[in-house]
Amino acid sequence: MANNEVAVIKTSLGEMVVAFWPDVAPKTVDNFKSLAQKGFYDGTCFHRIVKGFMIQGGDPLTKDPAEEHRWGTGDPGYKVKAEFNAKPHVRGVLSMARSQDPNSAGSQFFICLADARFLDRQYTAFGEVLKGDDVLGKIGETPTISGGGGERSKPTQRIAVENVKIVPADSIK
Repeated sequence: MANNEVAVIKTSLGEMVVAFWPDVAPKTVDNFKSLAQKGFYDGTCFHRIVKGFMIQGGDPLTKDPAEEHRWGTGDPGYKVKAEFNAKPHVRGVLSMARSQDPNSAGSQFFICLADARFLDRQYTAFGEVLKGDDVLGKIGETPTISGGGGERSKPTQRIAVENVKIVPADSIK
């Protein structure tokens, strides 16, 4: 499949445009596009923000504030096999979140706020932010509190993912 589509991630703080790397992670790219086209990500939020590291979203449970105690555990009901590759985890890189099991990714993704090369070849990097680095920065600067487990990664305000649209790359100005 030609790499002629991008994702427009519309958040409550602005839009980010992401290009895909189907050459190194074809199944992961297809999965993300398929979920986006079904509206799976619409109404979710970035539930985990680790300053200077990454922002994480894509959990369907984040659509329901009553499920907050389970945020970070949701998936589409299936797993995607890892497609580890040589793309470096640097600022703006889109990668799949997972549990300890390398083949446990489903719908959750993260975007690096800085170099995180220790993730290289251990997480499936599958794209990068083309436009909206300022929005990525704003989300990354959102104040956080401890969300349990000792990590201060729970945003104090909801950073909504209003929708994710897959559009032709040449439609982006």
